[in-house]
Amino acid sequence: MTIEEIRDMPITTFMHKLGMKSTKKRGNEVWFHAPYRSDSTPSFCVNTEKNIFNDFGAGVGGDIFTLAGLMINSTDFMTQARYIGEVTNNPIERSEPPKYESEPTVPQFMDVEVKPLSHLALLAYLRERGIPSDIATANCVEIHYRLHDKQYFAIGFPNESGGYEIRNKFFKGSIPPKAVSLIRNGTTTVNVYEGFIDFLSGLTLGNGRSEDNLVLNSVANKEKAYRHLDGYDQIKCWLDNDDAGKKWQGCERIPARRQW
Repeated sequence: MTIEEIRDMPITTFMHKLGMKSTKKRGNEVWFHAPYRSDSTPSFCVNTEKNIFNDFGAGVGGDIFTLAGLMINSTDFMTQARYIGEVTNNPIERSEPPKYESEPTVPQFMDVEVKPLSHLALLAYLRERGIPSDIATANCVEIHYRLHDKQYFAIGFPNESGGYEIRNKFFKGSIPPKAVSLIRNGTTTVNVYEGFIDFLSGLTLGNGRSEDNLVLNSVANKEKAYRHLDGYDQIKCWLDNDDAGKKWQGCERIPARRQW
């Protein structure tokens, strides 16, 4: 596959190769769940005429190379191109020089400050979601940041690579790098959740309080999750009952002896 062929590939085709299924079609707009973050409400829109995407939930958008960069957290053009080739099973021709430079529009989080979760508005939002304050403050932080020259604050959930999933009543996104979150309690049983609100809800219901817990922070992080699952005798999946969740649970990379 050449660079030009990648550029001409419909983003909808790439999304399907990623295991994502469209949720709505309207004119030249096709809607999906975002593949690189937890996205309970579809906010990822592909314009099939221009072959570009906009993620209204995270405030990012661009072309197929930008999307690949978000998936693997890389701004290197050739790394993005090779990833697209791997996902579509069409390896890139190594002799092909880059003829096109993508222009990522990943939001730049500035002046990030992390502190204990205490803001009344954030705690009230979580209570609306059924999450008590003691569980929230034990597992989350409060993040203040500047984005597009405006100051914001949100609930933060740390991952294994030093990034954060962030959420408030009006915004859901992530501060890179994107990765899974593993909460260790020293057991041989692990509970797997797609997003951190699911994890907090599970704790509220009494699930896994004395067990290890793995939060994917997006089903697209499955490759990053496998290495953390080695050594567990029992894996309990609490994923969304949609196509992406079902596909992840049925992945052949998980040893058959483990329980789900």
